[in-house]
Amino acid sequence: MFQEAVILFLLAIANGAPQNKNRNLLINPIVGAYPCKGYANMYTEFEPGLPPDEENSYKVVIDDELPLYSQVKLKFDSEATVILSNETVTKARVHAFNDDSEVLFNIQFFKDAKQAKFRVKGPPSGTIPYFTSVDINSVEYCKEPITGTFDNYILGSKGTAHVSLSVPDKGCGRRKVTHTELIVNGVPTKHGDWPWHGAIYRLDSSTLQYICGGTLISKSFVLTAAHCTTINGVAVLPEVLSIIFGKYNLIGGDTDTQERKIHEIIVHAEYNHRRLHNDISLLKLKSEATFDDYVQPACIWHDNAHKNLPIDSIYGAVVGWGFDHTDKLSTELRQTMLPMISEANCIKSNPSFFGRLLTEQKFCAGYRNGTSACNGDSGGGFMVFVPDIIGDKSANATGSWFVRGIVSFAASRNDASICDNTQYTIFIDVDKYSEWIKSHMS
Repeated sequence: MFQEAVILFLLAIANGAPQNKNRNLLINPIVGAYPCKGYANMYTEFEPGLPPDEENSYKVVIDDELPLYSQVKLKFDSEATVILSNETVTKARVHAFNDDSEVLFNIQFFKDAKQAKFRVKGPPSGTIPYFTSVDINSVEYCKEPITGTFDNYILGSKGTAHVSLSVPDKGCGRRKVTHTELIVNGVPTKHGDWPWHGAIYRLDSSTLQYICGGTLISKSFVLTAAHCTTINGVAVLPEVLSIIFGKYNLIGGDTDTQERKIHEIIVHAEYNHRRLHNDISLLKLKSEATFDDYVQPACIWHDNAHKNLPIDSIYGAVVGWGFDHTDKLSTELRQTMLPMISEANCIKSNPSFFGRLLTEQKFCAGYRNGTSACNGDSGGGFMVFVPDIIGDKSANATGSWFVRGIVSFAASRNDASICDNTQYTIFIDVDKYSEWIKSHMS
């Protein structure tokens, strides 16, 4: 019995249909899978390449005898719709049950049937629901459900494609001082570990207040979140902002720091401050930063950077003075390593929140165990280390740090306007804005 997806590639010529010369009719490949380990009489079929509003669905066949009065009870891990096939709807009817904790369906047969066929479709958010229980006449057949089988085939809306032929500049994203060999969750950094991370301050009623982080990407430009540089969606005056590089202690005591005033604030023209869409901005410095041991630029994410990553899963470092376990700003720069999370798993973790706010210009990252970015980390980078040698995972690997995302927002706790560190964090996907960044830097 197969437990993993089986891809059946089909190439056919439609019989009797008019054909162009030397042209065949291509049919999308069908992906088949068994959704429940140990139960071979139930299988699913998924067709990749369908339009975005149709692709989060799949066909299901239960190839078992289903006598009169049989009941098939189904549970899913997220919002779902069950649609009986024309053949099955003449022998059975399906009911849905409103239960906040589970997605429940019951197919009741009023005629004998040799099999059941139906389609499972997910919500408009694009996630795919997977079985967590299949109960046929009071016998559980899905004690070990297999989930996530079709997630990688979801394409969504893609209106832009880009091919990069150049190799990133090896002068960026490299530390000049001995660095921390291993990043673990929520630990202090060392001075010089993150020479591209800057602290953004805003003048408020004659008081200079720390508000956000930012990433130095050249001698003159800093990348940050739009909500860090605006009030109610409108950019603040450049003279009320400043940024300090090479900073380690949030409150004094640093040496080798560089403070720069802001010449221009460039906010994305389609920034939506209510939903934090296009939450990205550039700060142009009044005077250039000086590169030294404690101030260096990060690399901007590059298409070719994927090639050298050692594993499929992408982990990024997030640094900042954001709220710690005491719900206060950290006095020292801290760092944590977070994994990127698939869109499907992110939305399923909190559909009412992420289903509304996650777009293809954003991505999720983090854990749900108390380790996350939080208030005060906004605007900082999601930094991915790309080794010089493909697949090099050694502790002393050489390479460059690329800014892959920007800390944007997270769900807040019920009892306070503070991040809920049991939820994932949403980042702006820098890869989707590389052309925007380059156009404003040129």
